[in-house]
Amino acid sequence: MTDRSPDTRSTEQSQSLTDLVAERVINARLALASRPGRQPSPELAETRSLNRVFRDMGHAYRRYRSQTGGPVVPGLRDAAYTFRANPTLPSLVAVAAYLERLDLLS
Repeated sequence: MTDRSPDTRSTEQSQSLTDLVAERVINARLALASRPGRQPSPELAETRSLNRVFRDMGHAYRRYRSQTGGPVVPGLRDAAYTFRANPTLPSLVAVAAYLERLDLLS
């Protein structure tokens, strides 16, 4: 049995969360690419894919809040503002980390 420190487990969880979010972004990009019409540049397609996953996460979170009536999760709003200012995979993973704690990514 391997003894793992909390830092090692945290790194592994973070990597798997990054993989999960990256997979969702890839699926969103494929869905956008399958739409008829002119295809956007790779940079624009990436941004649109990130935003689509962000919106999906937002829908899940709003549904959760309407069902539980709970307050806004501390830090989530700041993570969302950071993502909107600079939509990147790492900033989206930061948002996803809050939702994962609420078990909203399954």
